[in-house]
Amino acid sequence: MASRSPSRKSSRPESPGARPVYSAEPQPLDWRRIAYQVLASRMLDDVEEATNRNRASVPREHLVLYQFSARGHELGQVILGNLMTGRRDAAGAYYRSRPALLALGLSLEDALASPLGRAGGFSDGRDIGVVCNLPRRDGAVVLPMAGDVGGQYTPAAGWAQSIRYHRDVLEDSAWDGSIAVAMGGDASVATSGFWSALTMATTLRLPMLFYIEDNGLGISVTGDMQTPGGNIAKNLASFGNLRIEDGDGTDPAEAARLLGAGVAHVRGGNGPALVRLRVPRLSSHSGPDNQKGYRTDEEIANDWTRDPLPRLRAFMVPAIMSDDEWRALEQEVERDVTAALEAARARAVPRPEKVKRYVYDEPVLPGDPEALGGLPRDVVAALPSRGTPDGDGETVRFAEAVRRTLRHELSVNPRVVAFGEDVGRKGGVHLVTEGLQKQFGDRRVFDTSLSEEGIIGRAVGMAVSGLMPVAEIQFRKYADPATEQLNNCGTMRWRTNNRFAAPIVVRMPGGFGKDVGDPWHSLSDEVRFAHSLGWQVVMPSNAADAVGLLRSAMRSQNPTIFFEHRSLLMTSDGSARYPGDEYVVPIGRGTRMREGSELTLVTWGAMVHRCLEAAEQLGDGVVDLIDLRSIAPWDRELVLESVAKTGRCLIVHEDTLTAGFGAEIAATVARDAFWHLDAPVDRVCVEDVPMPYHPVLLDVVVPSPALIVERATALLRT
Repeated sequence: MASRSPSRKSSRPESPGARPVYSAEPQPLDWRRIAYQVLASRMLDDVEEATNRNRASVPREHLVLYQFSARGHELGQVILGNLMTGRRDAAGAYYRSRPALLALGLSLEDALASPLGRAGGFSDGRDIGVVCNLPRRDGAVVLPMAGDVGGQYTPAAGWAQSIRYHRDVLEDSAWDGSIAVAMGGDASVATSGFWSALTMATTLRLPMLFYIEDNGLGISVTGDMQTPGGNIAKNLASFGNLRIEDGDGTDPAEAARLLGAGVAHVRGGNGPALVRLRVPRLSSHSGPDNQKGYRTDEEIANDWTRDPLPRLRAFMVPAIMSDDEWRALEQEVERDVTAALEAARARAVPRPEKVKRYVYDEPVLPGDPEALGGLPRDVVAALPSRGTPDGDGETVRFAEAVRRTLRHELSVNPRVVAFGEDVGRKGGVHLVTEGLQKQFGDRRVFDTSLSEEGIIGRAVGMAVSGLMPVAEIQFRKYADPATEQLNNCGTMRWRTNNRFAAPIVVRMPGGFGKDVGDPWHSLSDEVRFAHSLGWQVVMPSNAADAVGLLRSAMRSQNPTIFFEHRSLLMTSDGSARYPGDEYVVPIGRGTRMREGSELTLVTWGAMVHRCLEAAEQLGDGVVDLIDLRSIAPWDRELVLESVAKTGRCLIVHEDTLTAGFGAEIAATVARDAFWHLDAPVDRVCVEDVPMPYHPVLLDVVVPSPALIVERATALLRT
């Protein structure tokens, strides 16, 4: 099958300063090794399926609760895995990619133990057994898979961009010639993740290979519903800066030639490539699925005529090995898989007392891994920091405080990168990053394509590579298309049992603006991120706290949402003295803005200023005003200590009433400070209506100082 190169083909290197060190010639393959891994993968699937079919007569602990087979897909994956020889190669894979992991060094025991949910393995029993990962300090990495379709693409693109950054900016020669690979099925080409990564790879000419194994089905939906005509390679023939290879994934020689050509093209510094190989699906989509409900017997039988395993044997016997040697290889695989199965079943179940560990970074237990990803701890330790502000700093507005913090961290930490839509030349839609690209260059401060999925997924891949990405989402509402990547980032440390982490910072303006609002640019909705496990969520109310919290976030081992309120960006309300270039505020620690003994007033973000105004009207010594500064984690101790003193609690926030974060605070106070309360806990917030545009309507919806005073007075009289 002929390969297709891009219509606007270029032979120039991937970027100025690139130093390709690998030959553009495909590398030789060890076919005996490939045959062993293909046979092993097939036997793993056979063993798991046979056990599940006999569920009535086998011990329950031998069953795979969520079983996926790769039968029919093995050959191309194993060949590709054997081609991933770069020291910093990485793959973004998916739930049917176990053969590739075997080729990259996954042990047979782990391959069987993880689907059984046993201790150790990919996740210590926390995630589906085929949602794999493979951390390595030297050698090819498999980035943590996701259970959603298409989630693997943009983190792989982020790793590809990191290869160039580590090599050219940090001047680390270990990254020379390395590539990123994204593996997916034909249905995944319909996802936003695929198209976002493809845009990134082709516009930036990244060292990235897309490997699409096309079995013609997305569960039951045929490929012509995923891309016109069912052939993504044909449809991308006119795409610029993309080499395309298209052929038969069951033919060993052809699969090796096309994959070898694609890898050599990318490894040689010539930009991205896409290889599509046609493969049969020789099993149902998953264990619970029954393909006979939507495929004819003839369709299933036709797929079996394309089984790559007999074709591999015919290719190798007698040209590479004898018939006796093949049978001996089969017996070797059977012995190894049988021993691995026995060992996997003998493993202990995960320890229940550990299940809450590693939601956030914490000291590692003996026997647990140190996470791959984030800034090296020695790098963070070498950065000066202090918890007390300079007393003589000049007064700066909120936006300038954020800009100065970014500028300083970029200057002292070469692993920091800042990016997003319009972040570079324009300096951001709120001009917070103005001038930073001019100072630090477009490899460190850069614009992105218009894809929030791509912005966050890219940041995840970069963070796993050891960088500190600071990504900007222009407005809170615009983060919604990135929900999948945000959720996957937050749970990464936990679901891999501390094998991986992706500490990123996401700067996100939101909330009402200066005398203006609307349902799109003025959304607050911070509680949604408090529900996103593994995330830190900070909402500073002033320039000094913005400096300290942003610096803490940029040196943290946890991912952080840094919420920049629009009214503070647009007005002088949040102005404060600049606290210095080393100032840090611990995330999760609130502050007392005003001392009082009669009413605890809890708030955060821009509402702090309205609450300060209300407190002034209520008089000296009345209101104990708490600015939480962070809502995940939040300072329970400070709030409970205050309520124990005052006996009354009023919570004010801009988010909506129903299930807003104030409800969590109220529930905690009601439970843990019940005997101190002299009145019901009350909340003042937006009463479940979207943000309106006209200032008259906005004034009615957003809590005002007058309303806060009214509700506080009612509580004081109770």
